Amino acid sequence: MLSKDIGIDLGTANVLIHVKGKGVVLDEPAVVAIESDAKRVLAVGEEARRMVGRTPGNIVPIRPLKDGVIADFEITETMLKHFISRVGGRKWYSHPRILICAPTNITSVEQKAIREAAERSGAKEVFLEEEPKAAAIGAGMDIFQPSGNMVVDIGGGTTDVAVLSMGDVVTASSIKVAGDKFDDAIMRYIKQKYKLLIGERTSEDIKVNIGTVRPSGSGNEREMDIRGRDMVSGLPYTVTITSNEVREALWDPISSIVAAAKSVLERTPPELSADIIDRGVILTGGGALMDGLDELLAEELKVPVLIAEDPMHCVVKGTGMMLDNLDKVIKKRFV
Repeated sequence: MLSKDIGIDLGTANVLIHVKGKGVVLDEPAVVAIESDAKRVLAVGEEARRMVGRTPGNIVPIRPLKDGVIADFEITETMLKHFISRVGGRKWYSHPRILICAPTNITSVEQKAIREAAERSGAKEVFLEEEPKAAAIGAGMDIFQPSGNMVVDIGGGTTDVAVLSMGDVVTASSIKVAGDKFDDAIMRYIKQKYKLLIGERTSEDIKVNIGTVRPSGSGNEREMDIRGRDMVSGLPYTVTITSNEVREALWDPISSIVAAAKSVLERTPPELSADIIDRGVILTGGGALMDGLDELLAEELKVPVLIAEDPMHCVVKGTGMMLDNLDKVIKKRFV
């Protein structure tokens, strides 16, 4: 029976799956809703995400990945089995070979957890690859030449910054500051300033709709009405917040990302630094869509910064390209 190769971007916020010969076939939130009494899985993916913050006490939406690594092994395994069977991975073929992307600085224990979860989901063989490498390939960078390429991949749980040359990572940094920390920062800011409690989904909506890291003038400042629970009265309440307030809320996590990018550049060999001045830095991941982030990084790093085409899918597209050359990847996988 035929086996098919599958590439997985196992993200903290979303799981994306690429099937060799078919392209990206799945893009779902990494959320599982379980009934806590019976330990029964009720929903996985988008259906489970819609339940976040809106369920009775016995139904718990769980995000089994935290900061780019597995926080709940059993739920991750359940989620992977569900997604792999949905794309036909356990039905069409005997057992697929699976290539999974992971942050650059995860420990051997964390690598083993990812590998075992995939194996128990029905994989014949599991290969791990560094996320920034897949992101760079998916963004169209030729990382196999003897020249410097720099990528900043801002996901849901981690931001990976790497300089690549000759098909491998030269210098890299992975920090646990990304989309989730943006959401937390917005929630904290609104709680402190307005004494208003809001949920994860509201915070994410604010980030997506009016999130920015550039100062807005009075003419182009955006506003958004948000609803939550007043901490004083305990009743539902609505406030209007502006994009400048969101910029203020996001300053700490954004500063951490800028600092990580600077530290990688400072450790990069001079010849490769010269290449980066010519080629620029490529931004990938959902965080690349943050308004003004490319301009801020260009200003701070003193090099051109470009947003990749379709930044959300760069990592999974990169896994797809690696699947086409899996035998070469196998020789250089990190174990």
